[in-house]
Amino acid sequence: MRNMKAASAITLALSLAACDMAPKYVRPALPVPEASPQGPAYNAAGRGGAISPADTAWRDFFLDPRLVRVLDATLAHNRDLRVALANVEQARAQYRVQRADLLPTVGAQGSATFQDQPFAQQGSGASGRTDIYTASAGISAWEIDLFGRVRNLTQAAQEQYFASVENRNAAQTALIAETARAWLTMAADQERLRIARDLEKAFGQTLALTRARFAKGIASELEVRQAQTSHDQARADIAQATTLVAQDQNALNLLAGTILPAGDLPSAMPEGEVTLANLPGSLPSTVLLRRPDIAAAEHQLLAANANIGAARAAFFPNISLTAAVGTLSLGLSNLFSSGSEYWSVAPSLRLPIFDFGRNKGNLRYAQATYDALLATYEKSVQTGFREVADALAERGTMTAQMEAQTSLRDAARVSYRLSEARFRAGIDPFLTTLDSQRTLYNAERSLLATRLARASNMVELYRAMGGGLK
Repeated sequence: MRNMKAASAITLALSLAACDMAPKYVRPALPVPEASPQGPAYNAAGRGGAISPADTAWRDFFLDPRLVRVLDATLAHNRDLRVALANVEQARAQYRVQRADLLPTVGAQGSATFQDQPFAQQGSGASGRTDIYTASAGISAWEIDLFGRVRNLTQAAQEQYFASVENRNAAQTALIAETARAWLTMAADQERLRIARDLEKAFGQTLALTRARFAKGIASELEVRQAQTSHDQARADIAQATTLVAQDQNALNLLAGTILPAGDLPSAMPEGEVTLANLPGSLPSTVLLRRPDIAAAEHQLLAANANIGAARAAFFPNISLTAAVGTLSLGLSNLFSSGSEYWSVAPSLRLPIFDFGRNKGNLRYAQATYDALLATYEKSVQTGFREVADALAERGTMTAQMEAQTSLRDAARVSYRLSEARFRAGIDPFLTTLDSQRTLYNAERSLLATRLARASNMVELYRAMGGGLK
């Protein structure tokens, strides 16, 4: 028994002192500029007291309580997010399985052997029966990890688990942004429907007036047809906007994974801010490392680095240990009596000599996998940098766009009122009024599209900068 304990202690010490054949990991340099780009499109500096998107909870970032409730329901019921969570649990279980190889598996067994065979006793031909009983506990073929093969495989499994957690986080940030944009799109389509109805009413009044003037011989049939085209276009836009609103609601229900209450759905574009506006105007590129998709790519790279260590360790001897301690007797009643103990230790060594390139091929495969994942990591960083830069560029010109579109809409309204009054007074031809109606309609829709783009840009900038986890 003492020898068995001594052998186990020596084996454990050797295992703890094992070599690590994995290359020393150094985080790759970021293949992007150190700071956000500068230029005419990036002229909107961040407001004072700008928030850190990665540290700002999404419940604080989104200001409309209806949208917050929709996002809550989405995170609770979305099926894609459930798949991502299940993938995390799978990776965690695989890591636990691999980690178990670091320690010996202890098992117990018992056996009984019954023999009846002839034997010689004082020259007679008599026969006798022998019953052998054993009970033991021990370990079987436990690999003593002198060169770090098992530890590197365990490290790789752990990094895969961490990557799955970050992929789940990336799925959440993308889901929050997608749901918020879908909610805003429905709000814009509701507003578009209202605009179309208002214009259809106005065009209808103009059409009725033109028909009355035609009946009195004041207006021509051409003017009646021109008024009819504007009225019919507005009717068609009402039908199209009605369809879009229904489709937007279907999209939101799919994202939420449930039927959303009508009270949580938008009826028009909110007049105030939907999100916090004090996002930073520029950021150092190192902030990208807080994005979950980039963190996941780095964990995959770390796993590949550990796999290189496991592949290198395969070139060295594999030492395993089988040991047991137990009791043996010729009778069941004496199985646990004094003097029946026994122990055994059976170390084994396996050294590859000729494997026809198998280990070398595995090592090259592991190294090539690392190179591929390094490129994937760098591409993730570059993609993240571009997404932030694009969002900042759009934000930088959004104020000017809003001011111009608002001024255009206001001028179109005044122009329409003046032209309609002059037409009724017989000063201007009907074509001038018709043109001003169409100009106003297009200006209303363009302003609405700009308002939607501005709100969506804030959502995208928040996501691109790593927000949406808390």
